[in-house]
Amino acid sequence: MTRHDRVWTLPNLLSALRLAGVPVFLWLVLGPEEDGWALALLMVSGFTDFLDGWLARKLNQQSTVGQILDPVADRLYILAVVVGLALRDIIPWWMAISLPLRDALMWGLVPLLRTRGYSALPVHFLGKAATFNLLYAFPLLLLGDGEGVIAVLAQVFGWAFAFWGIGLYWWAGILYAWQVRKLLMTTDRRTAVQDA
Repeated sequence: MTRHDRVWTLPNLLSALRLAGVPVFLWLVLGPEEDGWALALLMVSGFTDFLDGWLARKLNQQSTVGQILDPVADRLYILAVVVGLALRDIIPWWMAISLPLRDALMWGLVPLLRTRGYSALPVHFLGKAATFNLLYAFPLLLLGDGEGVIAVLAQVFGWAFAFWGIGLYWWAGILYAWQVRKLLMTTDRRTAVQDA
């Protein structure tokens, strides 16, 4: 088994725990509306998102499973948060729909990549910056669903992070689509499939 084939690593365990927190978050937001606990869970998720990548590099435990689990956990948290906040009328539905729509575009590019022997494009800084903004925006918007100075400040900063995050998220998606287009134009299909 090569280093990249490993499944049972500490970073992968952290990513799996993050995934397990997604339904818990939705229950907290939509069931008892325990926003404090939901915020705490999002904070833990954000910290473990940083920690699993750092540990993977530090402990030399990068793996193919981890490269899949980490972005899947990010996307599921973003989806859970936008659905939960939209159902609570904290964010508008256009915002809740725009993020999964971009992800659907990305998933639609995967079969095109596979015709050239690739399974995915490497994550670039713009995509990470977009996710960073969104992972800050939604907890702040949830915190802003209250009254007082803290709630007002949370809303102001939350909306700023949200608009930057959505803009960067779509910009990153367009750049990914452009990279796929260039790859399709410069890579011979038959050669790529034979080499794979």
